[in-house]
Amino acid sequence: MNTFKKLRYKASRTKLRLPKAWWQHRGLNEKDVLFASFERSGNTWLRFVLMEILTKDNAGFLNVNQVLPEMGTHREMKPVLPNGGRLIKTHEMYRSEYKRAIYLMRDLRDVMLSNWARDKEMGFAQYFDNGKDMDGYVESFLEGKVTRFGSWQAHVDSWMNCPLAKNGNLLVVRYEDLRKDTETGLLEMLEFLGISRDRELVRRAVENNSLRAMREKEDKAKNSGATLGKGTLLRKHRVDREDARFVRSGSVGGWREKLSESQIELVTRYAGDALVRAGYPAGIAKESHPEELASHDRV
Repeated sequence: MNTFKKLRYKASRTKLRLPKAWWQHRGLNEKDVLFASFERSGNTWLRFVLMEILTKDNAGFLNVNQVLPEMGTHREMKPVLPNGGRLIKTHEMYRSEYKRAIYLMRDLRDVMLSNWARDKEMGFAQYFDNGKDMDGYVESFLEGKVTRFGSWQAHVDSWMNCPLAKNGNLLVVRYEDLRKDTETGLLEMLEFLGISRDRELVRRAVENNSLRAMREKEDKAKNSGATLGKGTLLRKHRVDREDARFVRSGSVGGWREKLSESQIELVTRYAGDALVRAGYPAGIAKESHPEELASHDRV
């Protein structure tokens, strides 16, 4: 990573990003629905599935942002929802501009592991305080120093306690619940969005975006010769590295095997109450191993 990229990356994790965030949020309207999540929570997989349900077209890394845009590119996009609104991805904490939203939530410990794998592989981890080893990274992550969106616990609390949660304009979806029963979770989301609940269409969209299918889509995008960067989900630095795949395993409960007892205890100290409020067990719980859901791998 060159000096400019290093400075830009570190600046994006400070208050210097606030003017940019304000600028990116221009042009929202009351018909828009935000599709919100903390980073590495399964947002990509779910957007692929929703795109296929909404458009009946195949979702891919080169076109999903054209239908379900990221915050900041939404002003150029056409409405896709029955009410004339757009479905817009955001990783931000709750903001007053948001009038209706789906919040996708995933266990902090699995989210942290996914972020660690990405940051280590891409060479970012070394730029965090004590981030060169896993122990230091865990503490930095829990203190909200790793992602530009703060800590997982503050992020979850901002959404679960926001005004939308009190007026019926927020649907909270747990990634783990989707993994257990994807069809039921999607039908609930479609009802919230005012979209016709076509079970066969839902089944096809889920089948078309299995872990294997999405990895094949990633390979196809990388090998297409298309320009990767702004407007797509892939970046140039992902093209040549197998270990830097955008699509990872999407495991549930993998933290039980990969985090040490001291790391789990640190998570509990920092975020145990938030985990419980979100419906996750705090501490060292050995039930519900990831193998129980292995046949439903998603990203």
